[in-house]
Amino acid sequence: MLSGTLLARYSAVLLLGFLSTLSALAADPKPDFSIKTKALEAGVFLDEKIKSDAALAANCLAEGEKWAEKNRADAEKERKSDPALFRNGPWTMERTYETRSVVDGRYVSIVRADYEYTGGAHPNSSSDTILWDKSAGKRISIRPFFTETADNGPTMKAMRHGVIASLEVEKKKRGVEGTDASAIESIEPKLLKIGPVSLAPSTEEGKSSGLTFHYSPYAVGSYAEGEYIAFVPWERLKPYLTPEGARIFGGARPKDDEDRPQ
Repeated sequence: MLSGTLLARYSAVLLLGFLSTLSALAADPKPDFSIKTKALEAGVFLDEKIKSDAALAANCLAEGEKWAEKNRADAEKERKSDPALFRNGPWTMERTYETRSVVDGRYVSIVRADYEYTGGAHPNSSSDTILWDKSAGKRISIRPFFTETADNGPTMKAMRHGVIASLEVEKKKRGVEGTDASAIESIEPKLLKIGPVSLAPSTEEGKSSGLTFHYSPYAVGSYAEGEYIAFVPWERLKPYLTPEGARIFGGARPKDDEDRPQ
């Protein structure tokens, strides 16, 4: 029979183990939509801020479900034509929607990140962005914030210049400057070609400090370099702002945002 002291210690160990298990389970969020077949395991995840807005959550989830169902069809087709591709298990895919910033209580920037592994040499990942107008209840672009956004126009040229300057600094930090200059030089001064864009958070509450552009692995460098986030401060784009743009931009980029993992 265990003594009182030993019993107390044993109980404490069990309690710690139980708490550790609960912590691990809490750290592993459940998908808001999932598919599990012999060909595909896929999950769609929304963060808590998105789920607190019913219209936004429904919009993202509908898109995520459509994405997952399409991949299910593709995976099933591949498995039927070449079962050997799945000898190590099903394809695995995840899509996450994460709030980047909320500006003026109205404009919600979201980063949509996709991960997939289909049995190749390494997993693949990609990022895109969504700008949601809470007042209008729909997705919008950044066009309302600028007087013009014509292809090769002054606004887009200024954005491109800022993006390239930011990427050059980041590549230097990583020790890969000059390894593939053509990758960033190929960025086009066109709204639909310059890259996925979001409103960066600011030190000034309710404002945005500028634009961040999200580049997936391979987009502006080798796969080994990983993802890049280019930041263009709002001051660089000040001459091209509409009254609404001038109203929502201000302040500086928070230090913890500069240090966010890429």
